[in-house]
Amino acid sequence: MDTDVTAYIDNTKAWQTGICLSLRETVHRTLPGVAEALQYGKPHFTIEGENVAALHVAAAKVSFMVFGAEGIEPVPGLLRSLGSGDRKVVDFREGESVDPEYIADLLRRVAGHD
Repeated sequence: MDTDVTAYIDNTKAWQTGICLSLRETVHRTLPGVAEALQYGKPHFTIEGENVAALHVAAAKVSFMVFGAEGIEPVPGLLRSLGSGDRKVVDFREGESVDPEYIADLLRRVAGHD
């Protein structure tokens, strides 16, 4: 675990910290050997130097983005598309929780472990 990523998570609101920790744990459990580092001011998770996922904490939400997701269809109200569709995002707001199975499935699909 990267200390800069830990500091980023520790510096969030209590409800955001719980979501970030759950997402972080799910990434590491799903993708053994994944590396993490703070890039562009946000936690990024990589495999062999390639970005797989990133966390972003904003005032009212936590966003979890996966890269290389062009083949994954957006799901209204759950998974939205960014840019040209190669990045997809799940947003979490206060009171919501992480569905580890859904996140793990997304990670396996973008990392080619499905």
